[in-house]
Amino acid sequence: MKYKNIREEELKNKVGADWFKSFDTTEILGNVDFTVFPKQDNFFGRTPLLWAEAKTGNFDVPTMFVQLVLTIGKARTFDKTLPPAFLGAFDFKKIAFVPYISVQDIFYINDFNWNVAPSNHETKEFKLIKDRIDATLKQNTYIYDYQTDEKDLKTFIANNIAKATEASKIKIDKNNFIPIYLRWLDIVKPVIDVNWDDLKKASILNSDFYLADLFVDDKDTNKIEDDSSIRDNLFVIFQNQGYKIEKENIKQMFDATINIRNKETYLQFWKRYKRPPIKEFQNYIIERRDLLVPQDIRERKGAFFTPRQWVELSQKYLCDLLGENWQEEYYIWDCAAGTGNLLAGLTNKYNIWASTLDQADVKVIHDRIEQGAILLENHVFQFDFLNDDFSKLPQGLQDILNDEKKRKKLIIFINPPYAEVSSKAEKGKVGVNLSKTHTKYNSILGTAGRELFAQFLIRIYSELNGVILAEFSTLKILQGSAFLSLKDHFQAKLEKIFLAPADTFDNVKGQFPIGFKIWNTNKKEIFENVVADIYDKNANFIGTKGIYALNKSQYINKFISIYKTTKENSIGFMDGINGNDFQHNNIVYVLNTKEQLPNPRGIWITKDNLIPVSIYFSVRKAIEANWLNDRDQFLNPNENWKADKEFQNDCLTFTLFNNNIQIKFGVNHWIPFTESEVNSKEKFESNFMSDFIKGKLKSEQQADGLFGATTTNHFDINKPRQFSIEATAVFNAGLELWKHYHSQDNVNVNASLYDIKLHFQGRNDKGRMNAKSTDEKYTELMGNLRQKLYLLSDKIAPKVYEHEFLIR
Repeated sequence: MKYKNIREEELKNKVGADWFKSFDTTEILGNVDFTVFPKQDNFFGRTPLLWAEAKTGNFDVPTMFVQLVLTIGKARTFDKTLPPAFLGAFDFKKIAFVPYISVQDIFYINDFNWNVAPSNHETKEFKLIKDRIDATLKQNTYIYDYQTDEKDLKTFIANNIAKATEASKIKIDKNNFIPIYLRWLDIVKPVIDVNWDDLKKASILNSDFYLADLFVDDKDTNKIEDDSSIRDNLFVIFQNQGYKIEKENIKQMFDATINIRNKETYLQFWKRYKRPPIKEFQNYIIERRDLLVPQDIRERKGAFFTPRQWVELSQKYLCDLLGENWQEEYYIWDCAAGTGNLLAGLTNKYNIWASTLDQADVKVIHDRIEQGAILLENHVFQFDFLNDDFSKLPQGLQDILNDEKKRKKLIIFINPPYAEVSSKAEKGKVGVNLSKTHTKYNSILGTAGRELFAQFLIRIYSELNGVILAEFSTLKILQGSAFLSLKDHFQAKLEKIFLAPADTFDNVKGQFPIGFKIWNTNKKEIFENVVADIYDKNANFIGTKGIYALNKSQYINKFISIYKTTKENSIGFMDGINGNDFQHNNIVYVLNTKEQLPNPRGIWITKDNLIPVSIYFSVRKAIEANWLNDRDQFLNPNENWKADKEFQNDCLTFTLFNNNIQIKFGVNHWIPFTESEVNSKEKFESNFMSDFIKGKLKSEQQADGLFGATTTNHFDINKPRQFSIEATAVFNAGLELWKHYHSQDNVNVNASLYDIKLHFQGRNDKGRMNAKSTDEKYTELMGNLRQKLYLLSDKIAPKVYEHEFLIR
């Protein structure tokens, strides 16, 4: 075996040196294990030739490719750089290649959770991808043994990888049409024989020529004749090996064919791409031409494009509520209009107003009006809604605002900015909480004032009283704990609501719901609950969801707070007691001590509160967050959990095998086994947990103690614990893992689960624990433990709702 018994980094280095020495294999690209680039830039810059998965051991080829696909899909690597011609996978014995285009479509599966760990081969997502691409891999994969196929492998690399930029065409889709355009600007635009300044005066843009190029085939044949929806939206078309202006009001001015000065440059550029774009993305690319306008490529100050399906659905909900003639009977003002796409599809331009923060956006909308958008130029204007006085508004809109009857017929129709002052990723948004609106309403907004959309809501409600407010935003105004003060003030009737996945909106990557909510501010009503319609990414109705307003006494942190105790006799510390919803679950940890944390907000753990702490931890962690539940609040439960011993012990088991206890921070009290069970070479420093499980610890609580005798008895501290079938399976899987660890040389007998993982997985050069191990036995045992924990989580989940830690 050519590369047996070496670490992964050494394997990658050797494969690079032995087989790809004519290339650059040093570039690091996200979490992709191995990349191959040309050593020199070519005419089009450096284009990746190969992305590959590396494994130490002997793995089956489909498994390696599936892990690579999940790695690429999770990081959306193809969004950030052009993809390679080939994907690869190799271990110590063999290497395999598959053309990227043969699996490209897998990245566009609808409603797929890309956030799973690629290295976990037991997830349903892993199995789904494997099933989807198995036949493709069998048909398109080239596999070579390093030793027996040495000559063929070298030939393949020379004839395919080395010539990859010529041999493979990249499909054009919604993710890559912008980076391709940026390359087009550098390479193709300079060889087009035209006076660009003259075209600009006529509102013909660079992007119009690019779109003309996109909609031809590999033989430069125009592909729009039979598609009126595309033809009618192109202002330039490719014709007779050149370009023709098709914009109706100016095409006579540019009658002649616009030629290409250097045809070879043009042809070489388009050899890299498969035209026209993928069918399902063609309309999207035409509709999003605004992204190709320079001032729109950069990210706005929190303002994002509203996808067409939600524009159409929101207008349908307004129609359902207000009647078929709503556009004739009501006025509409989008006061956060951006480039105005939320207003697309509306027909009564005399009743529509649009304002936006940036004058550049006003220019874009005016250009759209020239191209047929149903709006009036003098109804589109620059206005800073959070800072400007309403006296700056056009007189016609002022007349509506100043007339009470007309104001009740005004719909504020907005997708307001999502910018948040505390967002680490939004360093440019430091002024979010410096607006005049924030200053004026700071006492009402409280912590909600950190978000721009909350500032829009408070000014609309307080200063435009009586309007219909139709807005896209998160659900924080309905159930967010940081929005309690604003909710008390914002007393409007919620007439209708639907929920959509946030990541369908441009530049929003999180998995949470965006709600479209129609409020009648003329009707004073404190929000209590609502049943919301739910739609998937394709705007298909998939059900309903109850949403409830809560107060601080109803949150789960109220539940755990009564079990707080001092550090004395503690066995650990649980952090994260400062958020009540799913999005804060990632800060809930069980650690040795609060001193490990910069700003701890949690609870010390002792034998007398171990069960409620385990319940809190398990309830927060057992149910996987998804886009729909991400903002759901965990609650102070009903009393039934106290009598549910099996639930308590399931939660204890879940916590024992999910904590972050580490021996370097103190004595490990969390070993769930005895020395003899794991074949330990020495006695443990602490047998606390195995004694607790066996009921050998005696509670020191008295009837008048912290919890009272009744509460303490609910936790059965003095009795052996009885475990469910699922919990027992977790213990059995964990025992095998501990035994394997204790069979190794030079181990610390007091090791925690974290320490055991660290022993086998090690750390990378950045100090982070590696995701994988070279020990195949450990990998198998850890995979089995994770599977059993997954089954235990499934058992705990229904109890979370039954005991009302969550409500549906």
